[in-house]
Amino acid sequence: MSQQKSDYADDVTIDETLDDLPSDAELDVTVENLEANGFEVRVVETADDALDAVTSLIPDGASVMDGHSTTLEEIGFMDHLMSGDHPWENLHAEVFEIDDDDDRFAARRRAQTADYFVGGINAIARTGELVAADRSGSRIGAYPFAAGNVVIVSGVNKIVADLDAAFDRLEAVAYPLENERAKDAYGVESAIAKQLVFRQELTEGRTTVVLVREQLGY
Repeated sequence: MSQQKSDYADDVTIDETLDDLPSDAELDVTVENLEANGFEVRVVETADDALDAVTSLIPDGASVMDGHSTTLEEIGFMDHLMSGDHPWENLHAEVFEIDDDDDRFAARRRAQTADYFVGGINAIARTGELVAADRSGSRIGAYPFAAGNVVIVSGVNKIVADLDAAFDRLEAVAYPLENERAKDAYGVESAIAKQLVFRQELTEGRTTVVLVREQLGY
């Protein structure tokens, strides 16, 4: 069953000042700075619009892998990917059909080099940087180099003033919620073990950020 932010929001205390929707002016500045840093940006109104935007970015025949993201669950991307109602090679399904643990781990590592890697982010600085963290690195490993193309989907609630605030959001919003999810899903606590600051995309057109004017994910 798809996970939603609301599944865990009542179980933890977060800094809600770092999870507010930005003003139109703040959003405009964020888009301008992301684009100046080499990211393609699409701003959409709703989760349904976000799903349409993501699917329109991925060409027929491309290999597709995802990094776990509540936002992808909330916009319906994971249901769409796993339904098979698309013209892509679904690496996620291929990986998790493998029974042997070592072989599956190796396949997950190879899947980081997918033609299109789709995932979320934990914070976006208005100054134009993206911040994310993982326990294992299985999501953020693809972002800086491994994947051919990257599509990052985020609710605009993840936009904060600057990098310092982005790190604060990671600690005070994303981690508490992800920790609850990890305990529920895997029976272990999460950790901010591997952290990425994605300051610039130097390959034109490689990384697209889809910003949704809704409060999604963490």
